[in-house]
Amino acid sequence: MSTLNFNASDIEPSAGFEAIPAGKYVAVITDSEMRKTKTGNGQYLWLEFEIIGGDHKGRKLWSRLNLVNPNPDAVRMARADLSAICHAVKVMSPGDSVELHNLPLTITVRCRKSPDDEIVNEIRGFGPREGAVSAPAAAAMPTQQATVNNATAPWARGR
Repeated sequence: MSTLNFNASDIEPSAGFEAIPAGKYVAVITDSEMRKTKTGNGQYLWLEFEIIGGDHKGRKLWSRLNLVNPNPDAVRMARADLSAICHAVKVMSPGDSVELHNLPLTITVRCRKSPDDEIVNEIRGFGPREGAVSAPAAAAMPTQQATVNNATAPWARGR
């Protein structure tokens, strides 16, 4: 049991969170730590991201990178994601995850259905801050411009 000394009349109740639209968002890593997996036979790097602009400024999302795992594919994918983060924030050899904190990068957010049929967000990609477009801005892009860009051959798009 814990003593609270709390008066809920003084605080606005939280409204909960809905999933944000899928898209690309500029964010920073605000917290990180190595954690043990549920099974206890591995560890993952837990990362907390905070969106720093647009309609969803202040929203937090989380990612887990299975850096120590008996499944070599899980480790390979986690190391590739960590490499993408390092490239995006231009910290190529971090000695500690705190070196990745508060450096803007673009995260690609997807929506998926959870086992209990709720729509939830997951981070599916990491890139440099340049070229970040939030989901609402991408939706507002004129259809004609999108068609012109898609009609151009990939090698001629000026990647």
